[in-house]
Amino acid sequence: MSQKDKIRIILADDHQLFREGVKRIINLEEDMEVIAEFSDGTGVLNNYNGIKPDVILLDINMPHLNGVETTKKVKELYPEAKIMILSIHDDEGYVFETLRAGASGYLLKDMDAETLVEAIREISEGKAYIHPEVTGKVINEYRRLSLKEQNEGLPEKPVFIKNAVDWRAILTTREIEVLQLMAEGNSNRSIGEKLFISEKTVKNHVSNILQKMDVQDRTQAVITAIKNGWVNLE
Repeated sequence: MSQKDKIRIILADDHQLFREGVKRIINLEEDMEVIAEFSDGTGVLNNYNGIKPDVILLDINMPHLNGVETTKKVKELYPEAKIMILSIHDDEGYVFETLRAGASGYLLKDMDAETLVEAIREISEGKAYIHPEVTGKVINEYRRLSLKEQNEGLPEKPVFIKNAVDWRAILTTREIEVLQLMAEGNSNRSIGEKLFISEKTVKNHVSNILQKMDVQDRTQAVITAIKNGWVNLE
């Protein structure tokens, strides 16, 4: 694979050992490479235009210019930038804050190598990625806000799939099982273990679910499923 075909990544984190570990994982992949690294957001902001990366990985807690502030400033200047936040916080408030700032993804720092690589590929393709462990919390917060809007008499947010009352009109039984486990915050590996199928098979099911539901990512799929009453998070 030529250099220009690789996913070009900027990495910013104030902990050198963590940066080295993430860089090592990324550079082992044939289709991606860390092309620049910085200890805070200032370096990203000052060098983005000259580097034009495909994906930026930002630690949420950095001195001088943290991940959220960096995201806002970069997106103001370069709306096309694709940014994923790396964080130790699994609270949904942090997730919403970073998404509002313009980030396309949110990943917990205790992720495994496979999750990191999968997330980078998703972000590079223009999709969103939220760490499976915090997906359930984000969806519950979304439901809370939607319920609040309804109680206040505000317009209900549109459902992505219209006129699809029964999930059987869209998905297979196995796909709805996978979707339910996605809504509960399970990773592909965890879904495979629970359903006694391979991780590769899970990935195929997820891909089919997104295509059939006409959504871009797992979070949209889960939100849509909740709004249609297809999954339950109680």
